[in-house]
Amino acid sequence: MSDRVTLASTTRAEWIKFRSVRSTLTGYLVTVVLTIGLAALITSAIRTHWTSTTELRRITFDPVSSSLGGTLFAQFAVGVIGILFITSEYASGSIRTTFAATPRRGTVMVAKLLVLSATTLVMAEVVVLAAFLLGQRIYQGVVPTASLGDGAVLRAVLLGGVYLTLLAILGFGLGLILRSQSAAISVFTSLLLVLPIIVIILPTSWQNTITKWEPSALGRAMMSPTPALDTFGWATGTLVLCLYVAAVVVTGIVLVNRRDA
Repeated sequence: MSDRVTLASTTRAEWIKFRSVRSTLTGYLVTVVLTIGLAALITSAIRTHWTSTTELRRITFDPVSSSLGGTLFAQFAVGVIGILFITSEYASGSIRTTFAATPRRGTVMVAKLLVLSATTLVMAEVVVLAAFLLGQRIYQGVVPTASLGDGAVLRAVLLGGVYLTLLAILGFGLGLILRSQSAAISVFTSLLLVLPIIVIILPTSWQNTITKWEPSALGRAMMSPTPALDTFGWATGTLVLCLYVAAVVVTGIVLVNRRDA
């Protein structure tokens, strides 16, 4: 029976499990609310106080990054989606049934990654695009706006969706390694929230070196048409984050194949 199990059939099974879990729908709903809702709040606040903004801030103002500010909060939601997609099976013990039905554990993990990546990418791109368009609509007539006709702007918006997708995969990889919802969420949150706080108390020279390697800083570089001078460019930032995610996922898959379910 197991010889007839294919990646396609395993992916279909994982898709059914993925969309039938309430936490998945809740996580995506939270992502939508945070990304679009905070975009409206942030851009409305900027529009309201634009006349009192200093000349320096006006010159350096980025209408793209500001309208995508909600992604910096939505990143926690997508990370949890990725974590729960794998750790919930370990918590319930159903992972044993999954591996019994599909003994090739690597196939199971690839199928899960395909489902998680494709679903999150579609959702994230739509939501990030909506947040950008809403932000520019709010800015119109008062604050300088950006257009998707500008190649750099379009790239920044699209990479916003890619950033959220990569974080969902990162969460999945941490879940594979730790097999515990609470532990994986703690580590994920520490990487995105606690690490930047720790870096702040370090000497300034260290801050400048370390900060640009932080996942959240890489995300900002990806979502900005013109990244700051002390950060990576969008291409390097995307590559570094992809390498982070790949290292975590590969480590997780290796451990899955070596450990008992």
